[in-house]
Amino acid sequence: MHRLRAVTVVHLVLVLTLGSCARKAPEPQGPSRVAATAGFRTPESVRYDADLDIYFVSNINGVPSVKDGDGFISRLGPDGALLDTAFIRGGVNGVVLNAPKGMTVVGDTLWVTDIDAVRGFDKRSGAPVASVAFAALGAQFLNDVATGPDGALYITDTGIHIDSTGMSHPGPDRVFRLGADHTITTAVRGDTLGGPNGITWDAAAGRFIVVPFAVGSVFGWAPGDSLPAVITTGPGGYDGVERLADGRFLISSWTDSSLYLLDATATLVRYIAGVPSPADIGLDTRRNRVAIPIFTEDRVEIWEIR
Repeated sequence: MHRLRAVTVVHLVLVLTLGSCARKAPEPQGPSRVAATAGFRTPESVRYDADLDIYFVSNINGVPSVKDGDGFISRLGPDGALLDTAFIRGGVNGVVLNAPKGMTVVGDTLWVTDIDAVRGFDKRSGAPVASVAFAALGAQFLNDVATGPDGALYITDTGIHIDSTGMSHPGPDRVFRLGADHTITTAVRGDTLGGPNGITWDAAAGRFIVVPFAVGSVFGWAPGDSLPAVITTGPGGYDGVERLADGRFLISSWTDSSLYLLDATATLVRYIAGVPSPADIGLDTRRNRVAIPIFTEDRVEIWEIR
C-alpha cells in the first residue's frame, strides 16, 4: 500500500514538472532590432550590396521635389556603423544630386533616382558614370528602381510634386523602362497604379510587385501587361518592398508605422510595428536582416528577420 502510494506521488510530481516545463517552453522569437543609427538627413532609401557587404543610404536633405543640389549618399556597415556620412555628395567631384530616392546596384554601378533623372555612380569610388534625363517625358517624382529579367531598369514615377507649399499630384502615374542603351519607354501608366512607389522583381511568378502610396492595393505587373493586377489589399501608404529568400515579401507602410509580410496566400500580416515613416527598405541577404530608413527622424534601423 505504501509502495503504491509512493509510486503515485512520484508519478504526480513528474506530471506536474513536465507540465510546468511545457508551459514555460519559449515561444518562437519574432523580429528584433539590432541597430539604430542616426546622422542622416531625410533618409529615403537603403540598398544592400552583398559584394561590398555594405548598405547605401540615400539622403534627400531638403524638400523631395526641389533641385537644390545638396542630396547625398551615405554608406552604412552591416552592423549599423556609419562608414561615410556623404560617400557621394551633390556639388562635389562633378556629382549632380538633388533629392535622391530609390537605388539599385547593377555590377559596379549604383543607380539612383533623382526627381526627373536617373544617375549612375561607381559603387566603389562614388564617381559619377552616367546620368539619364526623364524631363522630356514629363517625369514628376521618380521614386524606386528595380532591375528586370531583361537587364533593364524599371522605375516608378509616383506622379506627385512636393515643395515648400505642400504636395500636389500633377501625374501621370507610371512605371518607366530604362534600357541598357539608355532608351526610355513607358512600361505602364494610369490612375490604377495609385501613386506607384516601391517596386521589386518576383522571379518565381515572373512579375514585378508594385506597391503604391495612395491606395491600399498591392499590385502584380508583368512587362507587356496593359494594367497591373491586384494581389491583395491592406492599409496603403506603402513605400518599400523586398523579396525574401523564402518567397515572401516585406512591405513598409506609413499608414500605421509598420512592416508587413506578404505570403504565398496573398495575405498581409503585420510583422514589425512602431517604425514611424518607414521609407524604402533594404535587405541584407547575408544575415537575413532588413534596414528601415526612418524618413522623418533621420535614422536607419536594422532588424533581424526570423
